[in-house]
Amino acid sequence: MSYIKENLIRDENILYQCRLHWVVVFPWPIIWLIVAVVIFINGGHWAMLGGSITAAIAVFKAIESFITYSTSEFGVTNYRVIAKVGFIRRKSLEVLLSKIESIRVNQTVLGRIIGYGSITISGTGGTHDLFPYISDPLKLRRKIQEQIITTQSSFR
Repeated sequence: MSYIKENLIRDENILYQCRLHWVVVFPWPIIWLIVAVVIFINGGHWAMLGGSITAAIAVFKAIESFITYSTSEFGVTNYRVIAKVGFIRRKSLEVLLSKIESIRVNQTVLGRIIGYGSITISGTGGTHDLFPYISDPLKLRRKIQEQIITTQSSFR
Protein backbone atom coordinates (compact mmCIF):
# COMPACT_ATOMS: atom_id res chain seq x y z
CA MET A 1 0.00 0.00 0.00
CA SER A 2 1.25 3.48 -0.80
CA TYR A 3 2.31 6.02 1.79
CA ILE A 4 -0.45 8.39 0.73
CA LYS A 5 -3.20 5.75 1.05
CA GLU A 6 -1.87 4.68 4.45
CA ASN A 7 -2.00 8.24 5.79
CA LEU A 8 -5.46 9.33 4.68
CA ILE A 9 -7.70 10.73 7.38
CA ARG A 10 -11.45 10.20 7.68
CA ASP A 11 -13.41 11.41 4.63
CA GLU A 12 -10.21 12.18 2.73
CA ASN A 13 -9.90 11.05 -0.90
CA ILE A 14 -6.97 11.03 -3.29
CA LEU A 15 -7.74 13.29 -6.26
CA TYR A 16 -4.43 13.15 -8.12
CA GLN A 17 -1.13 11.28 -7.80
CA CYS A 18 2.16 11.56 -9.67
CA ARG A 19 5.74 10.33 -9.47
CA LEU A 20 9.27 11.37 -10.20
CA HIS A 21 9.98 11.53 -13.92
CA TRP A 22 11.78 8.37 -15.03
CA VAL A 23 14.16 10.24 -17.36
CA VAL A 24 15.87 12.03 -14.48
CA VAL A 25 15.94 8.98 -12.20
CA PHE A 26 17.49 6.44 -14.57
CA PRO A 27 20.24 8.22 -16.58
CA TRP A 28 23.20 7.06 -14.46
CA PRO A 29 22.49 3.33 -14.82
CA ILE A 30 22.16 3.84 -18.57
CA ILE A 31 25.43 5.80 -18.74
CA TRP A 32 27.26 3.13 -16.70
CA LEU A 33 25.84 0.40 -18.98
CA ILE A 34 27.01 2.24 -22.11
CA VAL A 35 30.49 2.62 -20.60
CA ALA A 36 30.54 -1.12 -19.78
CA VAL A 37 29.58 -2.01 -23.37
CA VAL A 38 32.30 0.26 -24.76
CA ILE A 39 34.88 -1.35 -22.46
CA PHE A 40 33.73 -4.87 -23.45
CA ILE A 41 33.98 -3.97 -27.15
CA ASN A 42 37.65 -3.06 -26.73
CA GLY A 43 38.32 -6.69 -25.72
CA GLY A 44 41.31 -8.09 -23.86
CA HIS A 45 41.74 -9.41 -20.32
CA TRP A 46 41.72 -6.00 -18.61
CA ALA A 47 38.77 -4.87 -20.70
CA MET A 48 36.76 -7.89 -19.52
CA LEU A 49 37.61 -7.11 -15.90
CA GLY A 50 36.90 -3.39 -16.29
CA GLY A 51 33.69 -4.07 -18.22
CA SER A 52 32.50 -6.51 -15.54
CA ILE A 53 33.13 -3.99 -12.77
CA THR A 54 31.42 -1.23 -14.74
CA ALA A 55 28.45 -3.53 -15.50
CA ALA A 56 28.16 -4.32 -11.77
CA ILE A 57 28.10 -0.58 -11.01
CA ALA A 58 25.34 -0.17 -13.64
CA VAL A 59 23.26 -2.90 -11.97
CA PHE A 60 23.77 -1.34 -8.52
CA LYS A 61 22.78 2.11 -9.84
CA ALA A 62 19.73 0.62 -11.59
CA ILE A 63 18.53 -0.97 -8.35
CA GLU A 64 19.15 2.26 -6.45
CA SER A 65 17.27 4.28 -9.08
CA PHE A 66 14.36 1.83 -9.15
CA ILE A 67 13.99 2.05 -5.36
CA THR A 68 14.04 5.86 -5.51
CA TYR A 69 11.50 5.91 -8.34
CA SER A 70 9.11 3.38 -6.81
CA THR A 71 9.18 4.86 -3.29
CA SER A 72 8.51 8.47 -4.28
CA GLU A 73 4.92 9.68 -4.28
CA PHE A 74 3.17 13.01 -4.71
CA GLY A 75 -0.55 13.48 -4.31
CA VAL A 76 -3.41 15.88 -3.84
CA THR A 77 -6.36 14.99 -1.66
CA ASN A 78 -9.49 16.94 -0.87
CA TYR A 79 -7.73 18.30 2.28
CA ARG A 80 -3.96 18.23 1.75
CA VAL A 81 -0.95 17.97 -0.50
CA ILE A 82 1.11 14.92 0.46
CA ALA A 83 4.59 14.11 -0.81
CA LYS A 84 7.04 11.40 0.15
CA VAL A 85 10.49 10.66 -1.25
CA GLY A 86 12.73 7.81 -0.16
CA PHE A 87 12.56 4.44 1.51
CA ILE A 88 14.96 4.20 4.43
CA ARG A 89 15.88 7.88 4.50
CA ARG A 90 12.47 9.46 4.01
CA LYS A 91 11.45 13.04 3.30
CA SER A 92 7.75 13.74 3.57
CA LEU A 93 5.54 16.79 3.36
CA GLU A 94 1.91 17.19 4.26
CA VAL A 95 0.43 20.65 3.82
CA LEU A 96 -3.20 21.56 4.38
CA LEU A 97 -4.66 23.18 1.28
CA SER A 98 -5.79 26.14 3.38
CA LYS A 99 -2.16 26.79 4.43
CA ILE A 100 -0.67 26.98 0.93
CA GLU A 101 0.28 30.51 -0.13
CA SER A 102 1.93 29.79 -3.46
CA ILE A 103 3.17 27.04 -5.75
CA ARG A 104 6.23 27.68 -7.88
CA VAL A 105 7.10 25.52 -10.88
CA ASN A 106 10.64 25.56 -12.29
CA GLN A 107 11.37 23.82 -15.58
CA THR A 108 14.54 23.79 -17.63
CA VAL A 109 14.36 23.64 -21.43
CA LEU A 110 14.97 19.89 -21.30
CA GLY A 111 12.37 19.61 -18.55
CA ARG A 112 9.78 21.35 -20.73
CA ILE A 113 10.55 19.11 -23.69
CA ILE A 114 10.50 15.84 -21.73
CA GLY A 115 7.86 16.84 -19.18
CA TYR A 116 9.47 17.21 -15.75
CA GLY A 117 10.18 20.03 -13.34
CA SER A 118 10.47 21.09 -9.74
CA ILE A 119 7.66 22.25 -7.48
CA THR A 120 8.17 24.58 -4.52
CA ILE A 121 5.23 24.84 -2.17
CA SER A 122 5.23 27.94 0.03
CA GLY A 123 3.10 27.70 3.11
CA THR A 124 2.00 30.14 5.75
CA GLY A 125 4.79 30.95 8.15
CA GLY A 126 7.38 31.19 5.40
CA THR A 127 7.96 27.49 4.76
CA HIS A 128 9.32 26.52 1.33
CA ASP A 129 9.36 22.85 0.37
CA LEU A 130 11.12 21.84 -2.85
CA PHE A 131 10.36 18.63 -4.71
CA PRO A 132 12.51 18.25 -7.83
CA TYR A 133 12.05 16.15 -10.97
CA ILE A 134 8.28 15.65 -10.77
CA SER A 135 6.56 14.29 -13.84
CA ASP A 136 4.20 16.88 -15.35
CA PRO A 137 4.57 19.55 -12.64
CA LEU A 138 2.10 21.92 -14.32
CA LYS A 139 -0.67 19.34 -13.99
CA LEU A 140 0.17 18.85 -10.31
CA ARG A 141 0.04 22.60 -9.74
CA ARG A 142 -3.29 22.84 -11.57
CA LYS A 143 -4.80 20.01 -9.48
CA ILE A 144 -3.66 21.70 -6.25
CA GLN A 145 -5.09 25.05 -7.36
CA GLU A 146 -8.38 23.47 -8.44
CA GLN A 147 -8.77 21.81 -5.06
CA ILE A 148 -7.87 25.00 -3.18
CA ILE A 149 -10.59 26.86 -5.11
CA THR A 150 -13.09 24.05 -4.52
CA THR A 151 -12.30 24.00 -0.80
CA GLN A 152 -12.57 27.80 -0.50
CA SER A 153 -15.89 27.94 -2.33
CA SER A 154 -17.39 25.20 -0.12
CA PHE A 155 -16.71 27.32 2.97
CA ARG A 156 -18.64 30.29 1.60
